[in-house]
Amino acid sequence: MDATVKEPSMFDLPEWAGGYPPEEKPTEPKPRLVGVRFQRAGKVYHYSAEGFDDLKVGDWVIVDTARGKQMGQVATFKPPKDKSGPYKRIERRATGRDMAMRHYYESKELEAMIACRAESAALNLPIKIVRAEYSFDGQTLTFLYSSDQEERVEVGALREAMSRLYRARIETRQISPREVAKILGGMGACGIEERCCSRFLTEFSPISIKHAKEQNLSLNPHDITGMCGRLRCCLIYEYEQYVEARRHLPKLKSMVGTPMGPGKVVEILHLRDSARVKIGEGPEAREVEFHREQLVPLEEWKRLQEKAASGTCDRHAHGACDCGRGEPRKAEASPPTPPDELPPAAKAFIAANEAQPEQERTRPNRAKQRERKQRRERRPTDIGRHQPRATDADGEGSAQRKRRPLLRRKPGK
Repeated sequence: MDATVKEPSMFDLPEWAGGYPPEEKPTEPKPRLVGVRFQRAGKVYHYSAEGFDDLKVGDWVIVDTARGKQMGQVATFKPPKDKSGPYKRIERRATGRDMAMRHYYESKELEAMIACRAESAALNLPIKIVRAEYSFDGQTLTFLYSSDQEERVEVGALREAMSRLYRARIETRQISPREVAKILGGMGACGIEERCCSRFLTEFSPISIKHAKEQNLSLNPHDITGMCGRLRCCLIYEYEQYVEARRHLPKLKSMVGTPMGPGKVVEILHLRDSARVKIGEGPEAREVEFHREQLVPLEEWKRLQEKAASGTCDRHAHGACDCGRGEPRKAEASPPTPPDELPPAAKAFIAANEAQPEQERTRPNRAKQRERKQRRERRPTDIGRHQPRATDADGEGSAQRKRRPLLRRKPGK
């Protein structure tokens, strides 16, 4: 069967106006991006790999950076999350001569760091030289240092002294305590042989004490502080799982219904998606662990039952209802839920609530009433409201006496 050919129409746009058929419209080739890393566990920077179709992970390339030309290693072909360009192109592949120069200058970094530490001690600078880095061609020599002072330390004299010893361009850069611990390496505070920052962390996430509180960890600084003196980076590893579990699990010390009867939540197990519930009172009480799907929040269940029975409208409250549901229904009251349709946990809670004496359910909380009364008496707006004001009703001398401060009488008068 012959394929039908579409006849040209007078409404078709010419090719120079962009009127291509859907199947013949040319598509622009997407730029190929590669991630380049300059250190073992350093940050990945993306570059355009146009003209380098045979690149593989692990190849060394020469790229242009803010500090000049640097040699980096291809780490990934995964595109970045933020695709806002433009991206710089890869200059060229690294040759054998480039690799030899890189190894030669890397062997001189230790000598340069020792010389810089000696000059810093001679100048009495309150800094610590952590590392010296050469560019692959030896044109730039960068010294990384840290300082415990909050104010910026002037290191211009140190740059001048080092420029007289080395013919390269001298640069200095201050780094944070986390970066110092990453460069030095060593054992972690938890006992791991190699620290997380030196092994696989490419960026440092902001961490606060809130991450430790959300995971119910000890707030002792010795327990949550790393080798760098800052909060441990691992506090953020499971933080999102704890936040997500807290949204679905019942609150601590709340009443819940379980297959074994009503109980009180005494512990929340976030990673297990379960909670430990105390069932019973006195010597017969016991703690049992239940999954989230086996728990029913009885307090919320009771509020929903009361709301459904009242039939009020929440969207049009405070007398502004115009849908006819602002007032409680009298004639068309919703029938109560049959006992057979309630969950077992709700049945147990209702039975326990009905067995409670009427006086205990209606007895007011005296402590709360006393606290409210004391709070009203301490309000600053009530100070001076009912105090009488001194006037001249009793005479001019009476008002003067009330405003005059008391004077101590001298002995003999």
